[in-house]
Amino acid sequence: MAVSELQRKQTERRLPQKRPLRGPEKAAILFLCLGEQRGSAMMQRLSDEEIQVMTRAMAGLGIIDADQVEKVMSDFVEGIANGGTVVGSFSVAEDMLRSFLPTDQVDGILKDIRGPLMEKDLWARFSALSENVIANYLKNEHEQTIAAILSNVKNDVAAKVLPLLGQEKMENVIERMIKMEAVPHHMMRQIEETLQTDIISAPAQPTSSELQQKMADLFNKLDVVAFNELSGVLEERIPDTFNAIKSKMFTFDDLSQLAPMDLARVMRGAPGNALPIALRGAKKEVRDVFLSALPGRSRDMLEEEMNTMGPVRGRDVREAQAGLVDYAKELAEEEVIALPLADDEDFI
Repeated sequence: MAVSELQRKQTERRLPQKRPLRGPEKAAILFLCLGEQRGSAMMQRLSDEEIQVMTRAMAGLGIIDADQVEKVMSDFVEGIANGGTVVGSFSVAEDMLRSFLPTDQVDGILKDIRGPLMEKDLWARFSALSENVIANYLKNEHEQTIAAILSNVKNDVAAKVLPLLGQEKMENVIERMIKMEAVPHHMMRQIEETLQTDIISAPAQPTSSELQQKMADLFNKLDVVAFNELSGVLEERIPDTFNAIKSKMFTFDDLSQLAPMDLARVMRGAPGNALPIALRGAKKEVRDVFLSALPGRSRDMLEEEMNTMGPVRGRDVREAQAGLVDYAKELAEEEVIALPLADDEDFI
């Protein structure tokens, strides 16, 4: 056996096996390779039933890599050695059909195909919603309906949603999920249509994490005195949520956790006298970290500037510190520096 042939077979054994293509899928690839104009001309020779089969295969094809395309083409046309990647989708199939069939006929063909494809997409999008959004929606539904819906979402999503329904309702829903038999098709279709109208088609709702980040950004800009007074109340009323928000906050003190070179980069970009004003109101340990990140001459100049400036208002200090934090975040977004991260823990 030739060395090249042996190498080819060894390579094939190492590669993961691709799923076998069915006859209609192979035919769909051939149609796509022919292009819209020629493919449409060939499809006109098919019966309505054959067009339905072909459209169904084309709509669910997805991405087919070049090797599979080449194999399909070589099965049909001798001598074709180079295939290319093709993408089969619902829109591609629809465009091809509308190029040679009347609108009513196309709508009739696509109606039977659109449902199953849209169904998968609906449940994927519903599962991606915030568990709080899902729970708030389900609280007003019948327990049997809740059981049917949660049986169709991802398990990790259902596990987060169930406790949010309350202990009694959670127990009843779980019991119904355990005892549940196949939901009649017409009832499931009605549930899906309601979800599509009530939630999926509605404006996107922020996730709990996004809401917490929004509040963290707000608290970063809030007056320190006001935040300290508010903290005591929130820690008492919503301790878990408030701790999650605080873990997402990035304050002036947190800049002291930057790598020395990154911290120096932030200080170099501070406008005017923002840096000495910000450090005048900083804790001593934080101020010492800032100063230690500077070379000797720059450090001496900064210390002299802080010592010679007159009284500084607290408002000016907070504005200067907030400006440095915002600048650090901009540099981080541009990947110039790296912000310190704490995995689900507060910055210290």
